[in-house]
Amino acid sequence: MNSRFYLGWDHIRRAWSGILGSDDLNSLPKVGADLPPADTKRVQSLMEDCLSTRGGEVSARQRAAILGELYLTLNETGRRNFLETLVDSFCVDRQQVKTTARKLLETADDKSFQLTATQMREALVSPQQRLLRQFNALPQGIKFLVDLRADLLAYRTSQPKLFTLDRDLKELLVSWFDVGFLSVERITWQSPAALLEKLMAYEAVHAINSWSDLHNRLESDRRCYAFFHPGMAEEPLIFIEVALVEGLAASVQDLLDESAPLIAPEEANTAIFYSISNTQRGLQGISFGPFLIKQVVTSLRQQLPKLKTFSTLSPLPGFRRWLTTYFEAALGGDEQGPMEQALIEAAKLLKVAAEPDAVFNAPKWWEDQQVAATLKEPLLSLCARYLTEPREKDQAPLDPVARFHLGNGARIERINWLGDISEKGMQESCGLMVNYLYQLKDIEKHIEAYATSKEIAAASRVRSLLHDDEDEQSQLTRLRRLLSIRRRNGSASIPESPQEKT
Repeated sequence: MNSRFYLGWDHIRRAWSGILGSDDLNSLPKVGADLPPADTKRVQSLMEDCLSTRGGEVSARQRAAILGELYLTLNETGRRNFLETLVDSFCVDRQQVKTTARKLLETADDKSFQLTATQMREALVSPQQRLLRQFNALPQGIKFLVDLRADLLAYRTSQPKLFTLDRDLKELLVSWFDVGFLSVERITWQSPAALLEKLMAYEAVHAINSWSDLHNRLESDRRCYAFFHPGMAEEPLIFIEVALVEGLAASVQDLLDESAPLIAPEEANTAIFYSISNTQRGLQGISFGPFLIKQVVTSLRQQLPKLKTFSTLSPLPGFRRWLTTYFEAALGGDEQGPMEQALIEAAKLLKVAAEPDAVFNAPKWWEDQQVAATLKEPLLSLCARYLTEPREKDQAPLDPVARFHLGNGARIERINWLGDISEKGMQESCGLMVNYLYQLKDIEKHIEAYATSKEIAAASRVRSLLHDDEDEQSQLTRLRRLLSIRRRNGSASIPESPQEKT
């Protein structure tokens, strides 16, 4: 488990110290850290106590805190067994639902129907969901549930039955993390050290390598914002980092260069969102929509009226994997188009095998001007196709970052050659980066078009990259065949990237 979650658990335990006295701690069931089957009955009994209505509010909070404290004493295996016990013993009562459903069908008058409908709604709320709600009343209880869901996300792949618990917990978190509850705070070099340390720890897009690097990102021509929820006042949910520049930024190395001269903020005409990092893995899949970017844009426009352009400089976390898959299929075909020929030519120049990994893993291949010139146009063209090629299951773009920004009303403005030549950038996207442009007058229109028909807004210069010597329809056919092959092999999907969204 990530070390930052351990820090969260420690913070929760301290918050519960006022509820749990020494006697309560001493009365915790004596169970093994991995919660073996012989100990699950004790835990189940404790869960039943939490669901009982005996005692008042203080007793209910104490029982919930005891159960939560027990969970925190378990190791990874024990926590998985704990969650499985919760699912196995406290799911929806199927017989009660069936009985209520029959009664609902047999009701003759409106009053009886409304009463039975209420009973049906109550029957459909699982005991496990009612138990989870009890933690909301505890100090740091929401943080406990967010971190518990982070555990769930890790365990549910190997234990599909945990999906039902995840669904219940996600439903609760969605209702509690409405965007109307969030507050925004600007982070500066004068912010509390604990908050600055969290910014360094949680940065998921472009790692902050030193305090000097952090200071540079908080200079006068930079802005950094953190979003908070009142139930987690000391834990930021999201960090957004912005650079104030002139014109669209094409290289993150140039953008983060500590030796670059500062720009007077009041003279900048462009705000570049270069990092949006989710700090809470347990909130994966819970969208705050365009609210985040809109609020930052509003704040920036009020402070700096000369800002006219709002854009991102974003990574392409799945492009390299997609690209490797594309070339593997293309090189094995009967005919080779200009893109495959470019890879073969680059391989000859580098004296490596004519395979995508051999070429793109060659040390500093982009510094060889002839190799770079050979690959530039084919890679830009393929990247444009990657960004606009829909996945079959929902017609949304393949790239998770593209889905985020297009869904929030942006358009694909420009693909940047060698925009990120860090090791991570070359491994993820062969160094390519994307500008997603937020045109304020078009945001609502783009959101609607994307939501209703997954229409992808893209600038003409991006669309023009899709036209090459190869017949477009034949290339689409080949890509679909390739994706079908890879899907059967279990490797077609592009994984979500919950911690980075820029």
